Amino acid sequence: MPLEVLNPFDQSLVCSLEYDEGSALEARIDGAHEAAGRWREVPLGERLERIREGLERFRAGSERIAANVSRQMGKPIAQARGEVNTVFARADHMLEIAPEALAPDILPPIDDFHRRIEHTPLGIVFNLAAWNYPLIIPINVIVPALAAGNTVLLKHSAKTPLCGQAFEEAFGCLEIPGLVTNLVLTHEETARVISDPRVNHLSFTGSVEGGRAVYRQAAERFIDAGLELGGKDPAYIAEDADLEFSIANTVDGACYNAGQSCCAVERVYVHESLLDDYLAGARAALEAYQAGDPLDEETTLGPLASCGALDFLEEQVQDALNRGASLLSGGARTPDCQGNFFQPTLLAGVPNDAAAMQEESFGPLLPVLGVSGDEEALAHMRDTRFGLTASIWTSDQERAERFARSLDAGTIFQNRCDFLDPALPWTGYLDSGKGSTLSRYGYLHLTRRKSIHFRTNT
Repeated sequence: MPLEVLNPFDQSLVCSLEYDEGSALEARIDGAHEAAGRWREVPLGERLERIREGLERFRAGSERIAANVSRQMGKPIAQARGEVNTVFARADHMLEIAPEALAPDILPPIDDFHRRIEHTPLGIVFNLAAWNYPLIIPINVIVPALAAGNTVLLKHSAKTPLCGQAFEEAFGCLEIPGLVTNLVLTHEETARVISDPRVNHLSFTGSVEGGRAVYRQAAERFIDAGLELGGKDPAYIAEDADLEFSIANTVDGACYNAGQSCCAVERVYVHESLLDDYLAGARAALEAYQAGDPLDEETTLGPLASCGALDFLEEQVQDALNRGASLLSGGARTPDCQGNFFQPTLLAGVPNDAAAMQEESFGPLLPVLGVSGDEEALAHMRDTRFGLTASIWTSDQERAERFARSLDAGTIFQNRCDFLDPALPWTGYLDSGKGSTLSRYGYLHLTRRKSIHFRTNT
């Protein structure tokens, strides 16, 4: 049976693709392996120029690529175009820092010895990309992997395979064929590729359960893996916060991309002196979203990528209500609608042990709890198995620094949320993953160290 992708807005067929398997799959892996041996010998400056050529090819198809994102997973077209633009911003930064990040580390001189540390290619990087940001998740790996001298096997989500095709079209047909190879795989074939001795590194973005499964397989071969997993990212609205600014940004952080972001704002703690005003403002902001056809320029809230997410969100809402929370807006799927739409939802007084405060929602759900002050907020924010990002909304930088020291998360924001700066490593603590993408640390994760220890006088 082929892979069939349905539009989450109207359930129409977007595409039907055959799976890669058997001798055809073997040939594609072999092509990536052969390309890796040739590509690593290309000087860095030339590699960077070839990558830029691929990016220009990608740019030429920008509007088609953005529309395919909307059709496959429901992202509003304006947000899909924004994602395309982010591809180039991240790629440009990673290319700019590549010469310094990949340069050998020269150690202090010792008489009669030369010592340095080289950052050498791994070989084939197997990139398993998620559907929620189907362009910027893979580019975080593809560009630094290629710059470092690796080749990439890209297995995109079954919801967004056309995005994988777009990357192969852009980068797979450069001077050396096989630099980026798109694969359409079943779970069984994915496991087989991970076990293939020609594959040297695994990069996975997805659920905690999926991360555990692929990491076990990688461990069998002693290859390293980068895991970008879930989040349950908290926001704290301190008593000195700019309330209007905080409301606008935390609501956007909860509902952008219909809340389908690993670093979305998924729980909010508000100082009790601001609680009523925060709830009133958040409710107005949530009710202003315009749900509709993601290809309509006026749409600000698209459908969820999966119909199963509707049941999951309704269960979280009901669990919160059963524990004493109040429903102020939304709370259910949009009635009489064939699309996978869930109403932007505001819950107040949600206990910290509720599922909506502990388990990743991945939808337009904003659970709020009032707190007496910093210590109570910090205790609630730390009560989690995730550690991707956290945001503190305050005019007091000392308070922000205190929270940053005490929170176990990869990124701590002050007066910002739901944003990746490519100059900073994107990394997670606890069940949010391991390893880093972006920044110079992203290059360290996609290379291995080789020590050069030469006696120069014998």
